[in-house]
Amino acid sequence: MRPELTLLLLLLPTLAGADELRTEFGGHTKLRAVGQAYPSDSLFHELAGSRSLDTTASLRLNFNVRSGGFTFDSAYQLVGLSSETLSFAGLPDDDHRLFALTDIIERGDDSALLHRLDRLWVGYMSEKMVVRFGRQALSWGNGLAYAPMDLVNPFDPAAIDTEYKAGDDMLYLQYLQDSGNDVQGAWVLRRNVQTGDVQTDKSTMAVKYHGFWGTAEFDALVAQSYGDTVLGVGTSRGIGGAVWSADLVATDTDNDTYVQFVTNLMYSWTWAGKNMSGGVEYYFNDFGGDLTNPDLLARLLRGELFAPGRNYLSANVLVEMSPLWTLRPTVLWNLDDPSALLQLVTTYSLGDNLSFLASLNLPVGPNGTEFGGLESGIPGRYLSRDVGVFAQFAWYF
Repeated sequence: MRPELTLLLLLLPTLAGADELRTEFGGHTKLRAVGQAYPSDSLFHELAGSRSLDTTASLRLNFNVRSGGFTFDSAYQLVGLSSETLSFAGLPDDDHRLFALTDIIERGDDSALLHRLDRLWVGYMSEKMVVRFGRQALSWGNGLAYAPMDLVNPFDPAAIDTEYKAGDDMLYLQYLQDSGNDVQGAWVLRRNVQTGDVQTDKSTMAVKYHGFWGTAEFDALVAQSYGDTVLGVGTSRGIGGAVWSADLVATDTDNDTYVQFVTNLMYSWTWAGKNMSGGVEYYFNDFGGDLTNPDLLARLLRGELFAPGRNYLSANVLVEMSPLWTLRPTVLWNLDDPSALLQLVTTYSLGDNLSFLASLNLPVGPNGTEFGGLESGIPGRYLSRDVGVFAQFAWYF
């Protein structure tokens, strides 16, 4: 445990002061299974066989303390994994974060047990001001599947369980003006993985102004992220019974200046006695899909860039089959390949505290395309997948 974490925990009784403490405790357990098939010419087939099964059991404990305007928030996770895929290279770690709050308890060839703190922050909120420091989540921008203005841990466009976003260590500030407009600032502190030192060119400093202009809302973003200057503007407004949104983000790197643009339209309606809502989104990425581009590769590895192509179209419709059951067909379509990922996601409430989430995933496209399977660098072998299934039970308490 780093000394900074000890100091953060010691602040709790200090922040409480003489006011009465209000506490909240809850959490969930989740059991998840992910099955994946691989075609015969896939590199994964050669290394892992024709199919794989990954299972995860997790426990999350959320604990919150409030006293006056002060807040202490935490979330503990215990995660056990069993995997038939190649490795556990994707296990969470805090090598690049300010605080070391993740620890692998046990790791084998095809299993791992770890625990971590996904939230750990202290904060103060007044009538017009919010200050928070520690591990927390931040979401900016108007994107649905693709969110270029979301600079810190954006969700993968194909993510199925999006209940909690991974936390990062930051100082967050917000000031609310009398007009209703507000300005937000975030300083995400990161370390150099090789040296362990906090470095400016690994961190993110960002300021976003959110305001109202008539019936429309707008955002203006200025940031320095991983040593690059980022400028962004966004807007959202109602059009008839729909909501239209758009974000434009420019990133100035040592190699060039790149532009990302996303726009979407969301609408809700009733059909055949069923409540329905849907959205369609276009995303443009000026990085151009060149996998030899160092800027592209760096952003893909950091999770800042959502896909290697230039033009994407996504669409989904949420159908309320019954008060307890929903279906959501989704398509992510690379317009340049062309190739696509088709998803059918369903949720079902099994009780007051028990839910079921599942998805059928079908990649469509020829070899050499993003969803059909990119070239692996080995002749005749592709990074391709066939049909995949996702199933998860969650119990809340």
